[in-house]
Amino acid sequence: MPIPEDVTGDEIDKDVRQELQSLPKGLAEDVAKNLVMVARLIDEDPEGAYGYSKVALRLASRVAAVREAAGFAAYANQKYSEALAEFRAARRMTGHVELWPVMADCERGLGRPEKALDMAGAPEVHKLDKAGQVEMRLVAAGARRDLGQLDAAIVTLQSPELASNSVQPWTARLRYAYADALLAAGREGEAREWFAKAVESDKDGSTDASDRLAELDGVEFVDAFVEAEDEGDESDEVVGEAAEKAVEDEDADDDEDGVEGDLKD
Repeated sequence: MPIPEDVTGDEIDKDVRQELQSLPKGLAEDVAKNLVMVARLIDEDPEGAYGYSKVALRLASRVAAVREAAGFAAYANQKYSEALAEFRAARRMTGHVELWPVMADCERGLGRPEKALDMAGAPEVHKLDKAGQVEMRLVAAGARRDLGQLDAAIVTLQSPELASNSVQPWTARLRYAYADALLAAGREGEAREWFAKAVESDKDGSTDASDRLAELDGVEFVDAFVEAEDEGDESDEVVGEAAEKAVEDEDADDDEDGVEGDLKD
């Protein structure tokens, strides 16, 4: 797959660059460039990111960072079985637990919420940092909802991190998930409160909390482009009617002229 000229491979994280040092220099550069493309495209063009991840995987399947990138690319394309296999491979290579929550979410994606809940109660969770533990809580709550256990999902999300007034990278998503679970349980008033809190903490627009809040408040957004098109259609209709009227009047005048001419004759 083509690599844009502005991609040098130096953009990758220093830890990944260190992993690639085990490869010949030219090969390491090629792998690095493909990993950069995975990171660049995974949000906007997941299929493209997946393609570059497969190239990197073909070049260096024994590098943990490559297996991890391939896992995230597959995950972004909802290829959960493939993603889980790659995450497991990366974990075997490194022994790290950072991927535990996303591995559990892959189990959810494969229709195995019970397995995700088992993973949420495993010893590995205690080895996660705060961000990882919050992510695991979100996955566990999602698994509860998959099983139709809405009240349990709400309780799962109730935590010191949810109650904290400090804004962390995970705060908006945690508040949003809590609001969404409340709404699913029919607790609309509380849901509105927490969607509002999610909006306050969502500085980078990682959720659609503002839209959900507006929806609860009965605010409807009108697409300006569609509205302009509708107005244009109405204008065209008015113009068309006016033109038809003008033609009818002209025909009427011609008929009158014809009758007057006949009378003169």
